[in-house]
Amino acid sequence: PDMYPGNCWAFKGSQGYLVVRLSMKIYPTAFTVEHIPKTLSPTGNITSAPRNFSVYGLDDEYQEEGKLLGQYVYDQAGEPLQMFPVMDKSENAFQIVELRIFSNWGHAEYTCLYRFRVHGKPA
Repeated sequence: PDMYPGNCWAFKGSQGYLVVRLSMKIYPTAFTVEHIPKTLSPTGNITSAPRNFSVYGLDDEYQEEGKLLGQYVYDQAGEPLQMFPVMDKSENAFQIVELRIFSNWGHAEYTCLYRFRVHGKPA
């Protein structure tokens, strides 16, 4: 609910994934990822921020390989809230979206995700 340092979903290491069920099926158009700015970080850096990630549309939560909607890089030197347009447009609408994080900005122990949003048009 807020963007205070430490109020994040943290997972061990630099790789992890998150599956989100939306309130309705949508045609995804963009995604936003948000992390605290360096100025709010107690250490002055945000090495725990996600770096390389992909987003997939899933037909159901048991699907192993969804439809790739795009591959992205969160810029630690950029704005805290960054928007990423869908790269691979799909004719399909999705109610389930998977965020896969492949690396962070160097934190050895964990990665923090503050906010992930899915934008789109209702199906």
